[in-house]
Amino acid sequence: MFHTRNNTQNEVEFVCLEDLVPQDHLLRKVDKYIDFSFIIDKVKPYYSEDNGRPSLDPLVLFKMMFIGYFFGIRSERQLEKEIQTNVAYRWFLGLKLSDSVPHHSTISWNRRKRFKDTNIFQEIFDETVMKAINNRMVGGRVLFTDSTHLKANANKHHFTKEEVEVETRDYIEELNKAIEEDRNQHGKKPLKEREEVKQTKTIRKSKTDPESGFMSRDHKQEMFCYLDHRTTDMKYNIITDAYVTPGNVHDSVPYLERLDRQIQRFDFQVEAVALDSGYLTNPICKGLSDRNIFGTIAHRRFHPTKGLFPKWKFTYNKEQDLYTCPNGEMLNYSTTSREGYREYKSDPKKCVTCPLLDQCTRSKNHQKVLTRHVWEEHKEKIRENRLSRSGKMLYKYRKEKVERSFADSKQLHGLRYCRLRGLHNASEQVLLTAACQNMKKIATHLAKLG
Repeated sequence: MFHTRNNTQNEVEFVCLEDLVPQDHLLRKVDKYIDFSFIIDKVKPYYSEDNGRPSLDPLVLFKMMFIGYFFGIRSERQLEKEIQTNVAYRWFLGLKLSDSVPHHSTISWNRRKRFKDTNIFQEIFDETVMKAINNRMVGGRVLFTDSTHLKANANKHHFTKEEVEVETRDYIEELNKAIEEDRNQHGKKPLKEREEVKQTKTIRKSKTDPESGFMSRDHKQEMFCYLDHRTTDMKYNIITDAYVTPGNVHDSVPYLERLDRQIQRFDFQVEAVALDSGYLTNPICKGLSDRNIFGTIAHRRFHPTKGLFPKWKFTYNKEQDLYTCPNGEMLNYSTTSREGYREYKSDPKKCVTCPLLDQCTRSKNHQKVLTRHVWEEHKEKIRENRLSRSGKMLYKYRKEKVERSFADSKQLHGLRYCRLRGLHNASEQVLLTAACQNMKKIATHLAKLG
């Protein structure tokens, strides 16, 4: 029969908060399997022992932040409102139904004052990786690395143009030594030392967020953004490294340094890595070879001049150190440039009568010139790895590992846009998002094991 229910909002009822939270709720699993006591030891140096008012419990502070990243709540004001009405959030924080929720400004004050210029967020992330290692969820043998952009809170039309110095690459001393050795082996005089001329380039600098970088890539929207350089492990897709740079920094620049950090910090015995085509550079191929790591990197497509032979049509003879053209003539070594490229040149007298000249070169002196980097053999080894059975299988997993990790971050944890401005704040967002993803995987995995 027809029935309506009377209002009961004002009735007094005795309830147990424990009974109101579903048994399979994510926060129950996290609370059971993740020990947050390490946070106390990490933040204690930043608090006064005997001065000032009693602080908010650091565990409550960080657990509030974790809730925001677990459930993709991008605003701290909204986070405060959600905690007020969500009994699962209150249970996780240890708040009773009648307790007041800490004000959202407490989080921002601690970020701007107490934890400014500290490494606390990196330390928290590292602890989640160590937790996964201790539970045998990280192998440390096969790693996948890529980067994704976070759109900065900045209008791409509001910028100034500035001249900045081009940063010197870490490998430049090693490259100069390799060039000197190569010229010596070929009987060439050492290159004269030239005056240090600081190279500059013009960049766009945002008026709103000056620390962001302007990204302009093929088939991607132009924007001011930051890049999240992320590494995941093969075993359970645990994130083992997360590093933020401005959006105009190339993917390959921080790679070897971050790889070494993981090896030293977590004692990884890395045997293989799989990378996107943006990492196919001579220094990275050389670096992987020096570390005795099997690398498979996607092919980078080059578009040769229309109507001319591509470089692969010319065969390199390592023993004789020369190239052979499609017509069977030789291109002999000429010199090694300051940039680290050997030059191989043909004989113009033979080329002028060659029937394939129109498809080979359009130079006025009828001479074909090819270049080969002094570290080219390491890149060729990476290409062989990519075409091998192991390389193909390894690269196929990349989209299921690091690409899926990025997809989860953006779809479920609010990493599509920067919450705050500045490199330090973007790093906080990336590190805590990655830490929460790791905690979620650890708790879920251990819950299945019972």
